[in-house]
Amino acid sequence: MTAQTHASLKTELDAFREGWTRRVGAETATLVAQDIENLRQSGLLDRVARAGSPIPALRLPNAAGDPVDLRALAESGPLVIVFYRGGWCPYCNPELRSYQKRLADFASRGATLVAVSPETPDDTLDTAEKNGLAFPALSDVAGRLADALGIRFRLSPEIEALYRQFGHDLPARNGDGEWSLPVPATFVVERGGTIAAAFVDPDYRHRFDPADALAVLAQLPSAAPLQSDEIRRPHGFR
Repeated sequence: MTAQTHASLKTELDAFREGWTRRVGAETATLVAQDIENLRQSGLLDRVARAGSPIPALRLPNAAGDPVDLRALAESGPLVIVFYRGGWCPYCNPELRSYQKRLADFASRGATLVAVSPETPDDTLDTAEKNGLAFPALSDVAGRLADALGIRFRLSPEIEALYRQFGHDLPARNGDGEWSLPVPATFVVERGGTIAAAFVDPDYRHRFDPADALAVLAQLPSAAPLQSDEIRRPHGFR
């Protein structure tokens, strides 16, 4: 089941990428690929929060606008934070749905699952409803959490122009007037608030499969150890 779930998300994302490349053409696809590589070489990964760092003590509004204390969530058990770019992102929605499908497995590990984006609570609510999420979707107001974790960046002028062309009005959707985004990332936090593992990849077309997050949870001190053939360390794992 784990291998099948893992393959299904990657297969879905890869299929979309192939279709998108055919639709937009080689010039746009090359522009995006080069921008991703520029971001990778920018030094952003050098400042990303790593295993052993504390999760920032911040409160973020949920889709109803009610504040959620991340450190308080981590006090009751492990916490898995999935950063996504927004409901407009065609790679983010399949990722969120894949985590929703495994929600019971996270609960069985005693873990709380939350999704975080820079979008306003209204847009976050739309994304949660569209994907049938039964776990909290939080708004990172003004990118405070993304900044604290070192994953926020400003879009290049070329990608800003492309997103304008595509109708992705990020300053309005995020409510901060900025053309900035978080790198999609997944942080697995131990009970008590220490980051146990972080997956951060500047290529937003790559995502941390829920099966891998569950594998990390199984290796936390309070969990039974995994068998050697269950352990994976995907690209982007830090």
